[in-house]
Parts: sequence; structure tokens; C-alpha cells
Amino acid sequence: MRFEDVFPNGCNLVPDSIVEAQDYDEKTKRRTPAVDKATGSRVYQCRVMDMDPELTGRSRETTVKILAPHQPVPPTGQPFEFVEFEHLTVTPYVNDKGRMAYSLRASAIVKPQGFKQAPASKDAA
Repeated sequence: MRFEDVFPNGCNLVPDSIVEAQDYDEKTKRRTPAVDKATGSRVYQCRVMDMDPELTGRSRETTVKILAPHQPVPPTGQPFEFVEFEHLTVTPYVNDKGRMAYSLRASAIVKPQGFKQAPASKDAA
């Protein structure tokens, strides 16, 4: 899917949230680094804040999994920087409470490519 279809108002990366995803084995009670079954690639995840103004009063935070050979790094390193994701896929599923949910996956996290960036702060300058 196109990034702007999923995040029409963009999203901000939660600082220090890029971590290696973990799989949990019920038999051994151990966690191991997650590996994508289809590609064999390592899986990382990060938390982002959806900037959709219609989410007022609801959680804006969601997790995006990134398939990459090495841990991705924030594009600029700024706190709560605006980011975009390349090759974004959305997979619907039914969660443990019987409600529809979505899993977001991407191939990379990048600096916004001119789509819709945060408006300049009135306090800036």
C-alpha cells in the first residue's frame, strides 16, 4: 500500500523504539529473534504516532515491523521525527478479543519524501 493511504497525515517515530522483534516459544518459554517465514529476513519493530486529527481521544500509537538484514536507524535522529515507510503492507487479522486488527510491515524506515510533512510550529523562528 502507499504510505499516504495508511498514514494520510503522516506519523512520528517514538524515540528509542526501534528494537529487534522477538518470537516466543510456548514449549521452551524462551524468546528468540524473529525471522520472517517468507523471506528469512530479520524482523525489527518500531512504534509510531499516527498524526490523523480524527483520532482525538483514541490511541495514536501503532507498531510497524521492518524486515531488514540489520537494525534500522532513525533517518535524522531527532526526537519524534516524521518518518515514512517503504514497501508498506497491511495484513488484517482477528485479535485475541475477536476484533479486527491490522499488522503493518515495511522494508525500510526513511525520511519523508515530500509527501506531507509536519506544519511549521508557530513557536519556531
